[in-house]
Amino acid sequence: WFSGDDVYMSNENERQEYVLNENGIIFVGNARYIEARGWYYGQFQDLLNICLTMLDLSLYYRQDPAMDVSRRGDPKYLGRVISSMINGNDNDNGVLLGKWQGSFHSHENPSRWDGSVVILKKWRQDNYRPVQYGQCWVFAGVMCTVLRCLGIPTRLVSNFNSAHDVDRNLSIDKYYDSSGRSLNISKDSTWDYHVWNESWFVRPDLGRAYNGWQVLDATPQEQSRG
Repeated sequence: WFSGDDVYMSNENERQEYVLNENGIIFVGNARYIEARGWYYGQFQDLLNICLTMLDLSLYYRQDPAMDVSRRGDPKYLGRVISSMINGNDNDNGVLLGKWQGSFHSHENPSRWDGSVVILKKWRQDNYRPVQYGQCWVFAGVMCTVLRCLGIPTRLVSNFNSAHDVDRNLSIDKYYDSSGRSLNISKDSTWDYHVWNESWFVRPDLGRAYNGWQVLDATPQEQSRG
């Protein structure tokens, strides 16, 4: 609400939606059959201490506490730290462990989650061991909760027929033999859908043209920059 803040959002309707709304819908499925899942963000349900503990458990804080704390007023930096801490696939006491194949019988099937509060509180109850299991929409839902709890306007974005390039040439490559038969030699793929977050803040490092919605993705796939 403060016009001098890096996360200032001037539109009151958008503030109500992207900061204060505790309920939302996440779109999943595929381009021909889009399913709307209800999700309870619950960012005001006694989660602030959990979110602050998340910052203190991060590798950023453990490597340089003074530097980390001094940068916590920067939403760019907080977005980077939280996107790392939402998943536990890099052994940093993160909130959720991702799993996309095999059986879920010994733990929670990702499709059964319908809100962030129970996940974050289970993470605390289990002494900050990753909750099992999450997939993209679960990571995005929990990240939205944490960022809204800390006062950063945040929304979810769903993309269908989501291209996944692995060789950094910005194209999805498919190969065929001389008779037109498809050859299964490319690691590029197209997912049915993917869900990530966008947060609203200014970018003084890039210039005014880049102020506004910034992409953040907590789903663990590949390490940044290779």
